[in-house]
Amino acid sequence: MEDTLTSIRTRPRFKLKTSLTPEEYAQNLKKYLLENSEDFIGSINREVSIIMVNNSNRNYWKPNLALRTEIENGETVIRGIFGPSSAVWTFFMFLYFIFSILWMTFFTIFYVEKQIKSNDFPLALAASFICLTLLLGTYLSGQIGQRLSKEKMGKLRKFAEESTFPYELQSNSEV
Repeated sequence: MEDTLTSIRTRPRFKLKTSLTPEEYAQNLKKYLLENSEDFIGSINREVSIIMVNNSNRNYWKPNLALRTEIENGETVIRGIFGPSSAVWTFFMFLYFIFSILWMTFFTIFYVEKQIKSNDFPLALAASFICLTLLLGTYLSGQIGQRLSKEKMGKLRKFAEESTFPYELQSNSEV
């Protein structure tokens, strides 16, 4: 799972398998959340849970952990996705979409203009480079946000592991 936290992905994800049933897993999550209420807040049900680090510092990349519980080949599988709030995620996807469409539009105008030997839109190439710069800026701001919240993502990862494998981790740490 360390690789998913350091990868280039915008929303790192992981997959854990457990012998617990989805109901037992939800109970483990609720119990762990209660025991660690000073560190974590969240919403838990049988299928989907959202966990956040309890923190008074509100920034745009305040990470949360979305856990989805599924049954796969007779065993319980927990899929986790680290990311910002859904509003921030939607905003970033909107920016990617808008800047990409604008880049394609300006570059197409530039290309067609060169093909027909016209000079009606002399700033089309410059505008396409500005759009590429804005796309890069959006990506970099997401990466900066991830780096700033890496410690919180580590806490969320620890939450996922300890709430899923409470007895196995305790016995391993005693050895």
